[in-house]
Amino acid sequence: MKFSNGCWQNQEGTECFSPAQVYFSKIEENLVTLCAPTSYIRHRGDTLGGVNLTIRISAPLEGVLKIRTDHYLGVQKREPSFELAAEKTGIMKVTEDDEKISVMSGSLRVEIEKNTASLTFFDGDVEITSSKRKDLAYVKTDWKGLMYDDGLMHDTYMREQLSIGVDEHIYGMGERFTPFVKNGQVVDIWNEDGGTSTLQSYKNIPFYISNKGYGVFVNHPEKVSFEVASEMVTKVGFSVPGESLEYYVIGGPTMKDVLVKYTDLTGKPSLPAPWTFGLWLSTSFTTNYDEKTVMSFVDGMLDRGIPLKVFHFDCFWMKEFSWSDMTWDSRVFPDPEGLLKRLHDKGLKVCVWINSYIGQESTMFAEGVEGGYFVKRPNGDVWQWDMWQPGMALVDFTNPAACEWYGKKLEALMDMGVDCFKTDFGERIPTEAVYFDGSDPYKMHNYYTYLYNKCVYDVICKKKGKEEAILFARSATAGGQKFPVHWGGDCWSDYVSMEESLRGGLSLTLSGFGFWSHDIGGFESTSTPDVYKRWCAFGLLSTHSRLHGSSSYRVPWNYDEESVDVVRFFAKQKAKLMPYLYRNAYETSMTGIPMMRALVLEYTKDRNVAYIDKEFMLGDSLLVAPVFNEDSMAVYYLPEGKWTNFYTGEVKEGGKWYEEKCGYLSIPLYVKENSIVALGCQDNDPVYDYGKDVTYFAGAIADGETVSTYTIDGNSKEKVAAIEIHREADTYTVKSTLGGACKVILCGKCNDLGAGETITVQM
Repeated sequence: MKFSNGCWQNQEGTECFSPAQVYFSKIEENLVTLCAPTSYIRHRGDTLGGVNLTIRISAPLEGVLKIRTDHYLGVQKREPSFELAAEKTGIMKVTEDDEKISVMSGSLRVEIEKNTASLTFFDGDVEITSSKRKDLAYVKTDWKGLMYDDGLMHDTYMREQLSIGVDEHIYGMGERFTPFVKNGQVVDIWNEDGGTSTLQSYKNIPFYISNKGYGVFVNHPEKVSFEVASEMVTKVGFSVPGESLEYYVIGGPTMKDVLVKYTDLTGKPSLPAPWTFGLWLSTSFTTNYDEKTVMSFVDGMLDRGIPLKVFHFDCFWMKEFSWSDMTWDSRVFPDPEGLLKRLHDKGLKVCVWINSYIGQESTMFAEGVEGGYFVKRPNGDVWQWDMWQPGMALVDFTNPAACEWYGKKLEALMDMGVDCFKTDFGERIPTEAVYFDGSDPYKMHNYYTYLYNKCVYDVICKKKGKEEAILFARSATAGGQKFPVHWGGDCWSDYVSMEESLRGGLSLTLSGFGFWSHDIGGFESTSTPDVYKRWCAFGLLSTHSRLHGSSSYRVPWNYDEESVDVVRFFAKQKAKLMPYLYRNAYETSMTGIPMMRALVLEYTKDRNVAYIDKEFMLGDSLLVAPVFNEDSMAVYYLPEGKWTNFYTGEVKEGGKWYEEKCGYLSIPLYVKENSIVALGCQDNDPVYDYGKDVTYFAGAIADGETVSTYTIDGNSKEKVAAIEIHREADTYTVKSTLGGACKVILCGKCNDLGAGETITVQM
């Protein structure tokens, strides 16, 4: 939100009250409190009126500083609040002299200049950002003077502006489909159901990350308005309504380090089970289908040798107007238990679509009204709306009894044989409503999705254990990464939408989310066979892969026979890659570093990658560059180093752009220098023994370097195979340090290696 009018003036009727000095300070074990009057105190008379701000600085985690500014401390705290890690004590160091106060947490520190109340943040000796004169402010937008302020706080905001420097780029803020680098944009953190082609977003996260190696998390679930080098081109401004503002500055020094600390604070992405990485197939949305249709799709995939792992029933597994009553439409699915058993017998898992919006024709509606399980209007009526579902109500997940009621409906489905749920929607949440626990409805607008997805995720954990818990969720807020996986929402079925989907996904993974998916082939309309085949290659080189659409089926033979070949090829390739993929997924769950990574996260110092949003790293060693045009031309950049083509073994020099024509059974897929990709012994299922008969594909190894990798068991999470390679000139020493016999592809040549064996290879 903009409050200024150019560099020197405020907008008409707007007054900004910024700290003028630190008048006094109080230092405690893990808290520094500053009294910051907004007019300079020259004598005692100046203390008799005016606006004072109370600034409190603490260190909740090592390498993280929390800054909270309040105007009126007597304002009641309004829930909900983000679920954050418990704050540690004893990690903050404070020094003070006549001119400044220095607060340190790990290598991160802030220096407070007493005479101006400015804040300057350092990571080590490097200044990363600052809040100077007039940046922090208490703002009134209908200002007539202290005497005439009604005190109702309807026109009140808190704002901060943190500096950005030359060549500094800002990323993140959730799954955003606007330009990848956020500089120059206005970003409102407000969940909306707007598709993938506008500034609206399903997943808004009040966190940004800088290529300078720090991040900022604004700890407010309500709307946070960011001005990213837009109101003031040298600053990132952010504001919230009300009397207080709390934000965290998160140190690096690398972008990866920032994400580790941010997810230490907000939660690590949970580890999905190995089967979730297989191919998912949907009925699509408004298509007509019954048991015969479903089985024809499943058998059609299996008969064509396509390794299918999950079948998804979209909305119309329930009767129209009855969403969500969690009851199978008996007209088309007369024997749901039998159908689910038959799908399980074919080695498949089953997902069904659900919603937290309950239409009044649903059998659950009367139960919800009677039990008091729905969000209400201020007059006590059930809140209802006709948008999306006629007369729909909203489950109140702040009510434990409502969560239990909703959860039992899900448990009954799981008893039938359902394995997981697609938790659709959760964005259209009213701001004038009453919640069971008294939560502020304005704050609940974004936060609702967290409670919704948490409720469903917890039910699956209860029934199947956390190791099996998985969602296919659309909406999210900060912390939602704990309930994977999330998909990109409603996109069109063309190259532009494919591109914007990837851009949104990379923005989301730079916001703390480890896993991400999208509708292969696009959702709205029907793509050409050309787009479908290119999207299949991209989709099956994403962490999670689902064929899903709106009004048409997404089985490959509906496009052309070559599409069958493409889906089969890349689905089998993904199954072979599972030892590599699952090791990376495990590390993502431990660190918070995403599995799908923008190149800027891996190669921050390479200026060429700052704006690249059409290629990505899949895990720590594979670079993927999808094709986005009907000319079959791949245009991609390889960062510094040597890159080995996964298909041909050709080695290319990095630091260059390349252009090449690709057939449908190809995509630029490169192994980075000094890395090893572990390949499994099966290509017909993502679930198998990742330590058996492993093939290790080594990228180019620099002279004098030692590289290693390992695989983990999908059940125990223990290391089951490992290898180490050392190069001296043209001599390679290869050691099998754990596991049985394996193969090593080195410089294009395959070498056999026995269990625990060391071999020397001359090149």
